[in-house]
This record gives sequence, C-alpha cells and structure tokens, in this order.
Amino acid sequence: MPHDISLITTIAFGFTAALFFGLIAKRCGLSPIVGYLIAGIAAGPHTPGFVGDAHLAPQLAEIGVILLMFGVGLHFHLKDLLAVRSIAIPGALGQSIAATVVSMVIAMACGWSWSAGLVLGIATAVASTVVLLRVLMDNNVLETTSGHVAVGWLIVEDLITVLVLVLLPAFAIKEGVENAGGFLHILQSAGWAVLKLAILVALVAIAGAKFVPWLLHRVAALRSRELFTLSILVMSIAVATAAYKAFDASMALGAFLAGMMVGQSKFSHQAAAEALPMRDAFAVLFFVSVGMLFDFRVVIDQPWLVAGVTAVILIVKPLTAFLIVLLCRHTVRTGLMVAGGLAQIGEFSFILADVAKAQGLLPGESSAVLVAGAIISISINPVFFRGLMALEPWIERHGSWMNWLTKRSEVKGAAINSSLPAEKKEGIQAIVVGHGPVGETVSRLLREFDIEPMIIETNIDTVAELRAQGHSALFGDATRPDILKEAAIKTARYLVLTIPDAIVRQGVIATARELNPHIRILTRARYLAERDSLKDAGVSVICFDEAEAAAGLAEGLLADVGVPTERVNQEVLRIRAELGSVVKLENNAAAAHP
Repeated sequence: MPHDISLITTIAFGFTAALFFGLIAKRCGLSPIVGYLIAGIAAGPHTPGFVGDAHLAPQLAEIGVILLMFGVGLHFHLKDLLAVRSIAIPGALGQSIAATVVSMVIAMACGWSWSAGLVLGIATAVASTVVLLRVLMDNNVLETTSGHVAVGWLIVEDLITVLVLVLLPAFAIKEGVENAGGFLHILQSAGWAVLKLAILVALVAIAGAKFVPWLLHRVAALRSRELFTLSILVMSIAVATAAYKAFDASMALGAFLAGMMVGQSKFSHQAAAEALPMRDAFAVLFFVSVGMLFDFRVVIDQPWLVAGVTAVILIVKPLTAFLIVLLCRHTVRTGLMVAGGLAQIGEFSFILADVAKAQGLLPGESSAVLVAGAIISISINPVFFRGLMALEPWIERHGSWMNWLTKRSEVKGAAINSSLPAEKKEGIQAIVVGHGPVGETVSRLLREFDIEPMIIETNIDTVAELRAQGHSALFGDATRPDILKEAAIKTARYLVLTIPDAIVRQGVIATARELNPHIRILTRARYLAERDSLKDAGVSVICFDEAEAAAGLAEGLLADVGVPTERVNQEVLRIRAELGSVVKLENNAAAAHP
C-alpha cells in the first residue's frame, strides 16, 4: 500500500510553482508576491493540472500567518508609533473609515449583507507590510520623515486589524442581531472577548518581562543555534496555539503578542535573524494557499464588486490619505508617499478574511474578490508609487485649488518660527538638518560641548516639542533659502546634514553654499558611490552608512568569535580606513571663518 504523500506533494509543487512564477514576476518588474498568488491559482481546483490538497494548504498557510504576525510583533516598537502619532493615528483611522464605508456601500449594492460589507471594507482598508517596506526601500525613502509617517500609519492599521481579529467572534451572530436582545448579546460577547484579551496580554507582558529573557539567555549561553531556533519556534507557534485554545483568540493575534514578548529581550535581533528564513518560506505557502482560493467565475459573475473593491484600493484609499496628510499640516511629499505606499492590500487582508469566513461573516467568494484586488494593486504599486511622487512639482506649481489645505500648515509653521526669540538666533555656530535618531544624537553631543544648535525639521510636532524643551528649532524645508536665512546660515560655522535622502541633501548643500560660501558642511551619505558628487558640491566631511555598517558587522562578528578587544579595534580601524568611513575633504571645503 503506497504511502500518503499529499503533504509533501503540496509543499513541493507550491514551492516549485512559487519559484517559477515569482521569478517571472520579478523579471517583469513586479512584486514576487504576485507570482506566489499566481502559483496558488495554478495549483487551485479552478485551473487544469495539479490540484493541491485543499485540507492541508490552509494549515500550512496558518503557519505562515503565525510567523508573519510573529515578525510584526517582534519589530513593533511603541516609540516608533509615538514619534508620528499626530498624523499616523488620525490618518489610519480616517482612511480605514473611508475605505470601509465605501466598500460597504459597494458590497450592499451587489447584494451582500451590511455585516459582510463591513468586514470586506476593513479587509480592504489595511495594506501589506511586505509591499510597503519594499517600495519604500526601493526608492530610498524608508529612513526619511515621510517614510516614518508611512510606516507609523501602517502600524496603526495593523493594530486596528489585530483589534478586529479579537472582536470578530463576538459579531459572528446569525440571528437576533436586529433586536435589543441580540445587540445586548453582541455587547456581552465583545466584553468577554476584550476581558480574555486583557488577561492574555497581561500574561504575555509578565512572561516577556521575566521568563522569556531568562530562558533565551540560558539557551543562547549553550551556543547551540539549533536550540535557539527551536526556542523561537516554540515562542511563536506554541503561544499562538495556546492563545487560540485557552483564550479563543486568533492564532494571528497570539503570534503577534508572542513577537512583542520576544522583542522586549536583548536577543530580539538574533531571534529575528533566526525566524526570517522560516517566515519567508511559510509566507510563500501562505500566498500560494490564498491563490488556490481564487475562482475566475467571481470576476465574471460579480465584475462590479471586483471593480469596486479595486477602485477603493487605488482611488479612495490614496485620495483620503493624501487629504488627511495635508489637513494634518504635513507636506505634499509626505502625502504622496503615504498615498502611494498604502494603495495596495496583502497578507493582513487575507488573514482577516480567512478568520471572518470561519466565523460565517463573509461569503465564499470574498477571498477571490480580495485576491483579485491584491493581484492588481500589488502588481502596479511600484509604478503607481513613482507616478504619484513625480506629481509633487506639478502639484506645488498648479495646486492652487488646495491652497486652503497647505496654508494651514504654513501658517502654523510660520507662527512657530516667528515665536523664536531673536536672542536664540544670535551666536548660532551649528545648524543641524533633521531630528531623527542621527540628528538627535548630533544635537545632544553639541550641547554637551556648550554649542547650542539650530535644528531644522519638517515634522511640525517635533519642532513644537523641541521648542517646549527650550531648544532652538525651526519648521520648514531646508532647501528653501528663506528657511536657511532664518536659521542664521550666513553667520553659522557648521551645517550638519543627517537626512538620508540624497536628492534633498543635494538641494540643501547647493542653497547653503550660495548663502555662505565659507560654511563647513558635514553630511551623512548612504553609499560610498556618492563621494564624488558630494565632493563636487563642496562638502567638508562625509560619513558613509555603508562603510559604518561593514565596520559594525565586523566588530560584532570578531567579538562573538572571541577575538581580543585590542585586535578587534585594530581591525575596525583598518576597515574604516580602507572604505573611507569618514572622509575629510579639506582641500575642497573653504575654511571656516573665525
């Protein structure tokens, strides 16, 4: 009697098809996720040829969901959200409400119930973490202020999704919803779900603070990579399963909390490195299993629903995000970046739809509708993002129709700038552009040596906070001559650029050189290849992220294998000298005036 190898054949075909179509998608300039979804369609019951095991695929996908959510929790830091809370929280809430309402109307017009439309709208509102991070990295804007806003916005969307995952079972009531008793039952169920969630969170917080660091420390001390990897698997899968069995929470939520628990320990980076290959592998199977759910007949039977969901993703979501960003007094560039980056749906939409279908809140064709919207939006997202960003100059020149939006930001920024006492601008020796982690460190060091810097920042809330702390700060774009003049550029001795965006950096350097030919410019640069262009622009000192990363990795590696500290320091200095981690261009820069 032959062995049952349906599990092996499903995994083998899933990976093989995902590799084949993923390569094709990548060569076509698309996200590999599109290829994975198409691979699932090829393995599904609605296309000829091999058909994967419909019972095993969802369980394999569940492991992918667990590892995806574990990774999100592992990298979730409350401070990242708090830094952009003034725009991320109202923005994500406003965009989610708009997308949900419009999706509900479309779904109800196509014959769905209001509850099914509500869940479909929430699933349509949340974007893919994988796709957003990829498009931001590909365009070198992940570390910019606008990139931080987009990521913070997505974190809030993820938290909304996590909350919905908790409350879905409470709303899975098929009868009695229209009367008071049914409504009371919903409230009781929701209250009980929230109470169990609170208990689960409390247990995870206690374990994360006490037990997990203790366990990981002892496992790491054994210097066994296999045991450490196994520990991470236990943390993710076992906690997710326990949350499902004991607290009726979704496995996705349990995995998210497990990731946050491990993320509190000093081994979080090592845990992320160990979990990444497993997460990527099972994430592929997750997208393949989602593709297996796609039924072409849905596009034929309900074309208006598919078109409507796609329109919500590509029109309603970006337009709402853009307007909210401007209403919150941020720049056109930030608005376009957020709008373009979040104009897609992905893994969280599928997770939510899968849980909702299990609770009977969504019809069977909902997955096919979401898969169709995901394939279209993910496919065109890179082109869509670059197209929106290219509109920035045109909008700023011809966007008189929205002056009433941008004027509010300019008025508030001008008010903050004008309130800076004149004595604060006297004797300024150093101007620091950007107040991210690098800018904050530079400013702190300057103050420690009795040099009060003038900080220029495009985040109006950061400027207000700095001013409240008694520091000198201005709101505005440092490429503009009037902002640099207001920052006392003509009398300053040093200009420190901490922003990673090469285009913006070049604009600031050019403007500063025109206003003060003698100023010494110190700048951060991402790549070593930027050396010649920065030298020609008149920069005095360049610090390269690429070279510092090589030195830091070498230092960590040598220390971990037991090389003596003195030898480690020698090797790090040698690497920095070879790569030119910090380059001084004395002959190129004018000497600072006394």
